[in-house]
Amino acid sequence: MAINLQKGQKISLSKEAGGATLTKIVMGLGWDAKKSKGFFGLGAKDQEIDLDASCVLFDEARQPLDAIFFGQLLSRDGSVQHTGDNRTGAGDGDDEQIVVDLSRVPSTVKSIMFLVNSFTGQNFSQIENAFCRVVNGTNGQELARYDLGCNGAHTAMLMAKVYLHSGEWKMHAIGENASGRTFQDMMPAMQAAL
Repeated sequence: MAINLQKGQKISLSKEAGGATLTKIVMGLGWDAKKSKGFFGLGAKDQEIDLDASCVLFDEARQPLDAIFFGQLLSRDGSVQHTGDNRTGAGDGDDEQIVVDLSRVPSTVKSIMFLVNSFTGQNFSQIENAFCRVVNGTNGQELARYDLGCNGAHTAMLMAKVYLHSGEWKMHAIGENASGRTFQDMMPAMQAAL
């Protein structure tokens, strides 16, 4: 059964996978745009909000090695792949996914930072039902879920980092609000959270 993570919580991904060797994980992001309300409840309409899932690979010195996002769907080494950009949040389940083949991640990578930002600039008060989750990419088992607090004027969030500690992959649910339309805007916040 998946763990519902709290802000700041750290877990062992292999322990949550039942002690099995974890070779592939999927970070899923889901969200819905709040319906705008019309005058006296009439004229309500759907709005579109383009949240983007991204990840940045960092070395031991906290320097970025590569970034995977809607503009670069595959890491240069082929170990991380973004499945594509969803510009509306429509549909159930994961709206965007990033697949990480842990067995192919280069040894120079010590942390993988996952983040979400509103490319269109709407803030999180206009979003509901937002979550990120980690799934065992081999068998589809959900390992952990983190509900993103959708209140406030922030336009981005540092979701989580997956990092190597004593030869074991662990996850830290960061959940820090931030501002920015792209992962580049969030680089100082990411480096501070490493």
